[in-house]
Amino acid sequence: MTTIHIPTPLRPYTDGQASVEVTGGTVGEALDALTTAHSGLAKHLRDDAGKLRSFVNIYLGDEDIRFLNGEQTAIGAGAELTIVPSIAGGLELPELSGPEIARYSRHLILDEVGMEGQRRLKASAVLCIGTGGLGSPLLMYLAAAGVGRIGIVDFDVVDESNLQRQVIHGSASVGRPKVASAAERIRDINPHIQVDLFEEPLTSENALRIMEPYDVVVDGTDNFPTRYLVNDACVMLGKPNVYGSIFKFEGQASVFNYRGGPNYRDLYPEPPPPGLVPSCAEGGVLGILPGVIGCIQATETIKVLLGTGDTLSGRLLLYDALGMRFRQLKLRKDPNATAVTELIDYQQFCGVPANDHEQASVAEEEPFQRVTGPAAKARLDEGWTPYVLDVRRPAEAEIVKFDFADRLQPHGDVVAIADELPKDRDILIHCKMGGRSATAAKALADAGFDPDKLYNLDGGIVGWSRDVDSSLPAY
Repeated sequence: MTTIHIPTPLRPYTDGQASVEVTGGTVGEALDALTTAHSGLAKHLRDDAGKLRSFVNIYLGDEDIRFLNGEQTAIGAGAELTIVPSIAGGLELPELSGPEIARYSRHLILDEVGMEGQRRLKASAVLCIGTGGLGSPLLMYLAAAGVGRIGIVDFDVVDESNLQRQVIHGSASVGRPKVASAAERIRDINPHIQVDLFEEPLTSENALRIMEPYDVVVDGTDNFPTRYLVNDACVMLGKPNVYGSIFKFEGQASVFNYRGGPNYRDLYPEPPPPGLVPSCAEGGVLGILPGVIGCIQATETIKVLLGTGDTLSGRLLLYDALGMRFRQLKLRKDPNATAVTELIDYQQFCGVPANDHEQASVAEEEPFQRVTGPAAKARLDEGWTPYVLDVRRPAEAEIVKFDFADRLQPHGDVVAIADELPKDRDILIHCKMGGRSATAAKALADAGFDPDKLYNLDGGIVGWSRDVDSSLPAY
C-alpha cells in the first residue's frame, strides 16, 4: 500500500482524512486510485485534459516527482506521497494589477518566479511571531516581495535599546506598540498587501486560533517558552515553521515541520535549565546579526511559498559573524520523539518567563529572599548594610554600576569566591534585571549560605533606574 498525505484545504474531499492508503505501481496510478475513491479531489489535482495542475506538487518521500519521472515514477510498497498545493487554504490564484506588475518586474523575469509565482505570493499568508531584530528585516522583505497577507504578533512597545538592531522601527516610534510601528513601515513599503495585527502575547490559549489561517509561520522570537509553543502549534496545525535565533555574534536558521521534515523538538527535545543560556538582553547581540538571519528566514519563507529551491528543512545553518563562516549540519527526525498532541504551559516547561518584563516562575520554594528596588532603597536609608554583590559581566559594569557595590563577579563564577564572601551579613545580589542574580543566589544557598541572608534584587539595576534613581542609565 502507498500512503498519500492530504493537505488541510483538500481534506474536506477525503472526509477529513489527513492521509489515505491506496494501491498502484506508479505515482500516476496511485493518484488515479485516490481520485477514484474520492472523486471530489479530481478537479483540484488534474485539469480537463487529465494533466496534473501546475499549482499542485507531488512529493515521493522528500523528492519532487517533477525531478524524477513525473507520474511515471515507480513506487514500492510502503511509499509515501505528499500533495502540496501552492497555496494552503485556496487554490485560485489572484491576478496582478498593472501597478503590481511594474512593482514586481524583477521577480517576473525570473524563470523560477514568473507571473504564476508572483500570483502565488500574492495569494499567500505568512504569520511572523515577533517584530524585533529578526522580525524587522523579515517583515520588510516579505512585504516588498509581495506576500499578500502578513500577520504580526507582538505585545511589546518600542524601546530606545531596540533601535540598534530592530530596523523596522525608528526614533519617532519609541513608546509605540511594535505592531503599529511595524505595520506603518511595511504598508509604506507595499500598500498592496493586507496586514493583520495581534497586539497580544502568543499563548497556549490563542496560538492555534491565530496561526490557523496562515500558510507559513516564521519564528522571530527571543525566548524558549514562545519558541516551543510556536513549534508545537505548527506541528498540530501542519504548518511550516521558519526558524531563526541569534546570540552575540552567532546565529542559527532552519525550516521545521515542512513536508514531513523534522521540527524544533527533533533538534532540542527539551529547553536548557533556567539561567544557563542568557538572553540577548543579558548577553548582547551584534546589531547587524539579526539582519543576516532575518533575511535568510525571509528567503526560506519565499522558497516555501513558491515551492522552489532547496530549503533548510533537514539542515541547521550556523553563522559565525566574527569568523564570517557558514556551516551546515544534518538534522533528522527523532523516531523516539513523543508526539505533540496538545499545547502545554510553556513557561512552566522552560522554567523561565516568555518575555523580559516578567520574573521567572519557580516550581519550588526559593532558597533566598526577594526585594524590590524601592524596598531595598528604603531599608538602606534606614541603616541596612548588606554586602552588595554585582554578578554581571565587567563590560556591563562599565556602562553603569552602583557606587555602593562591594564586588563584581560574573554569576557563573560566584561559587569560586564563596569562601571570600561574608556569611555573617546579609548579601544583596543584583544583575541587569534579576535573572542571573537569582541563579547566583541559589548557587550560594546550595554552597551553604543562609537563605535568610541572601537577597535577590528584583528588576536588577534596570529596575532600580526605573523605580529608584533615573539618573542611572538603563541598557
